[in-house]
Parts: sequence; structure tokens; C-alpha cells
Amino acid sequence: MRFGENGLINFEEMAAIILFAIGFTTLLFNRNLIKKIIGMNIMDTGVYLFLASMGFIFDREAPIITDGVTDADRYINPIPSGLVLTGIVVSVSVTALMLSLTVRLYEKYRTLNLDEIYMLSHNRGGKP
Repeated sequence: MRFGENGLINFEEMAAIILFAIGFTTLLFNRNLIKKIIGMNIMDTGVYLFLASMGFIFDREAPIITDGVTDADRYINPIPSGLVLTGIVVSVSVTALMLSLTVRLYEKYRTLNLDEIYMLSHNRGGKP
């Protein structure tokens, strides 16, 4: 397999795909809740990198009109940037919620391993 000209041009997209794959495999194969949260954050980072790279156009500026020029060909599309910013805010909120629930699970079961939590919750007379 040859690393051609398109690979050099699209290295941001390739890095985003690699980050997403690393996060997905971490989320899929680890049983530790903290590692799963880290994997989900790595996946988020890959998605944000992909969206930001798709919204970037070389030799264009952010859509802030300062000198009276309103030509759309001079500015980038603000939608991908807004999606990335909104996604980061949502991701921080979801991470905080997941970490708080993980702390509660650890206080109750004294472990972060999902298999052990499952076994402990089902050994208490069927009441989780």
C-alpha cells in the first residue's frame, strides 16, 4: 500500500479516523468504567477533528465582518465550527455525568469493573 498524494492532503481526516478507532476499541474491549469514559472522549475528539477539518477552507477567514466585505467567497462556513463548539459543550456535560455516576457505582460496589458490578448486583436477591 502506497502513501500517495491524497494521504498527505487528507492527513487530518486520517488522524480523525484513527482517533475514532482507538476510542471505539477502548470503549468496546475495556471493562473498567474510567477507561470506557476515556475511550468515549477520544472518540469525541476524532469526530470534532473530522468536522473541523471538513469546515476548513485554505485562504479564507472566520465569518466576522470587520472591513465591510460581505462576499461569501472570502469566509469559511460557520456551521461546522458551531457544531464542534456545541459538541464540546455537550461532551463535557456527558463526561461529568458519567464520572459522577461512576463515583456512585464505586461507592456502592467498591469496584469499577463492569463484570464485577454485574455479578454483585445480581447476587443481592435479584435487586440491582
